[in-house]
Amino acid sequence: MNKTDKIISMYDKYVMNTYKRVPLVLEKAKGSIVWDAEGKRYLDFFPGWAVSGIGHCHPAVARAVSIQVKKLVHVSNNYYSELQGLLAKKIIENSFPGKVFFANSGAEANEAAIKIARKYGHDKGRYEIITMAKSFHGRTMAMITATGQDKVKKGFEPLLAGFVHVPFNDIGAINAAINERTIGVMLEPIQCEGGINIPGVDYMKGLRKLCDEKDLTLIFDEVQTGMGRSGKMFAGEVFGVKPDVMTLAKSLGGGLPIGACVAYGKFQDVLTPGTHASTFGGSPIVCAAALAVFDVIKKDKLLANTNKMSSYLKGKLEALKKKYHFIKEIRTIGLIIGIELSIKGEDIYRECIHKGLLINCTQDTVLRIMPPITVNKAEIDKAIAVLDKVLAKF
Repeated sequence: MNKTDKIISMYDKYVMNTYKRVPLVLEKAKGSIVWDAEGKRYLDFFPGWAVSGIGHCHPAVARAVSIQVKKLVHVSNNYYSELQGLLAKKIIENSFPGKVFFANSGAEANEAAIKIARKYGHDKGRYEIITMAKSFHGRTMAMITATGQDKVKKGFEPLLAGFVHVPFNDIGAINAAINERTIGVMLEPIQCEGGINIPGVDYMKGLRKLCDEKDLTLIFDEVQTGMGRSGKMFAGEVFGVKPDVMTLAKSLGGGLPIGACVAYGKFQDVLTPGTHASTFGGSPIVCAAALAVFDVIKKDKLLANTNKMSSYLKGKLEALKKKYHFIKEIRTIGLIIGIELSIKGEDIYRECIHKGLLINCTQDTVLRIMPPITVNKAEIDKAIAVLDKVLAKF
């Protein structure tokens, strides 16, 4: 039995089977490259659902974490920590005037956002949140209810009351769903799990206007789209729209678990002592990592690189679309890429992995590609060469 089989056997015996895992044991990584337990090398164009947004094991992140872990690992949130304050300041400086609550994941950040909206509307009996079909907001009970995909809800009923789903990119549907109980609208500026669905600018601006008119909390779930992936620091900027509440996670920590809920204007002080908390939220180690991520994005001009590589990769993919009739559409914003197929994508995705290219398949027919925003042309060329060879088999 080789090392891979031994580790998978250990999982089978001791780890809950809650993931549809590929039989691949990853052992080390650097930048866009990962190696498995047998020493095989892969080009990672879907690094942990965008968690390793600036590449695996970035030296700046590793250095910041190494220094901090020798000084102070944990600070209870009934005390103060300089790094948590510095990270909150950095987030605000890169978005809009407001305040930040730190958690450990995107789902927790989204929970905080919902609590802000509900607390804001509580005295007026307003608690309903409108969310979008095909959305994804996390795996807690509230977030599977908020998510607009039935498959995540099965077996967990009864669900939490207070969520209404409407079609994405349809301002009329949102307007029709608003009633006296409505307090907020929550959406991903770009739906990633939903199949890389990109809304129109008029829709996003109309949504902002509608929320202002109706005194609704506009919540942007930027868990997967934030931290430069869209070509802007936050995807809402692509549409020129400011949310009332924004949630972050994934790429924010450079590989470490962190979530952040950012509230602006009249929403920034809604949560008060005793209304919300997180034991590990904003620990010195994850804050050190996240500060390093911000520094790397700025110093290495990664927003510019994202836009440049986005255009290059899109051109390569459009060439493949002309070559293969089953590619229906290429959808891109920054380094968020969806390749919609007229056939199932599962076998293509698995064959890419077999050939040394890690990508993803979502919604059955959409290949999802989200390389690190540090990606270069040579890496894109290698990925396209593998994808081309794989597509030729179908």
